[in-house]
Amino acid sequence: MYQFDRQRYEKRMQWFCQARFGMFIHFGLYAIPARGEWVRSAERMPEAAYQPYFDSFDPTQFDARQWAKAAARAGMRYAVLTAKHHDGFCLFDSGLTDYKVTNTPFGRDIVREFLDAFRAEGLRVGLYYSLLDWHHPDYPHYGDAHHPMRDDPTQGNEGRDWERYLRYMHGQVRELCTGYGKLDLFWFDFSYGPMTGEKWRAAELVDMVRTLQPGIVINNRLEASGEGFGSLYDCHPTPWHGDFVTPEQMIPPRELKDVQGNPLYWESCVTMNGSWGYARDDKWYKPAALLIRKLVECVSRGGNMILNVGPTETGAFPPQALDILEKIGRWMERNGQSVYGCGAAGLEKPDCGRFTRRGDTLYLHVYENALGPLPVIGLKREQIAAVTCLADGRRISISNSWVHSDYPDICFLDLGPDPVLPDSADTVLRIDLKGA
Repeated sequence: MYQFDRQRYEKRMQWFCQARFGMFIHFGLYAIPARGEWVRSAERMPEAAYQPYFDSFDPTQFDARQWAKAAARAGMRYAVLTAKHHDGFCLFDSGLTDYKVTNTPFGRDIVREFLDAFRAEGLRVGLYYSLLDWHHPDYPHYGDAHHPMRDDPTQGNEGRDWERYLRYMHGQVRELCTGYGKLDLFWFDFSYGPMTGEKWRAAELVDMVRTLQPGIVINNRLEASGEGFGSLYDCHPTPWHGDFVTPEQMIPPRELKDVQGNPLYWESCVTMNGSWGYARDDKWYKPAALLIRKLVECVSRGGNMILNVGPTETGAFPPQALDILEKIGRWMERNGQSVYGCGAAGLEKPDCGRFTRRGDTLYLHVYENALGPLPVIGLKREQIAAVTCLADGRRISISNSWVHSDYPDICFLDLGPDPVLPDSADTVLRIDLKGA
């Protein structure tokens, strides 16, 4: 049975904290009604009303290679696809259910094509699997916190066999871990109320996954949801502990550390607009510049960002999403060095932006210019070997102006006469420290 080992844990997490930026993809039947992936639950939709989406599922523009190229161009280093979401529909050719993509008009195994395409682009790959299942007859209906039929007393739970559901769920996870090659990450979703930990037979489940996929990284939602840090935080990890914390639709306001003060690995999962699954009327897309800064914010606090795309019913990425990914990619092409493998700098957050750090190299992310020379709080000029603009290699001078002579303990940089920054989203300055 799996037991926590700190040395092995740190080894398997190396790629994860090196990557820093990933793509989440929520895709399924819910793309057809286009009102988000929770549409069945939110609208208390009976199975019969949802069935037409299964009968007509045929994303004719789906091309996993195009998905993978968009992720790679955006500078993402890993990707996670919803193999099965809460509605129970499987994007893989499971031998345990007929409720799967290969039984729809589309007829192809999307999970397999996703994995093949993203591996070909050099990205690490992961699969999302919902612990919930609104299609399975043995999953609790009436009285459950989330099931579409939770308020319908005619959908009672008499005769529903929880152990039979667990055998099904464990069996599908085994299929994913044995039939699709090496997986880098498994993203379970999610625990709630009494449905947590050993309710899922989590020790057995995790032992199986880690045995079949040595070195795999697993999130913390067998014991938590978007809230809750999990048992690694308490320094008493359960056998089903999560390797990383999963804040959702927010960024922790400070570095995450366990009760002994050791850094915790974490990944902020966020959407481009307000929805995970495609929502046709959700036009509230975040600007690329904002998402760039939020990625940097995650890294500056020692975390990752996984940014979601919800493909349309045709299987294509929405044009707004593609535009955002292209803009992020252009920035990452010039400045990715300040993201990959970087973390917290151990310095006070500057007024102008943020710091990230790798070893003896600091990256100052400048969001707004100063009036006059730019102060770098926490550094003295004698600590600095060189400063360059990361995007073009241009040398930045340390200022000798009289205007900051009253602050000899602070280093000031001379960015030149132009008050407009070269990159309005984030102009990155590389600061090499002496001794590097």
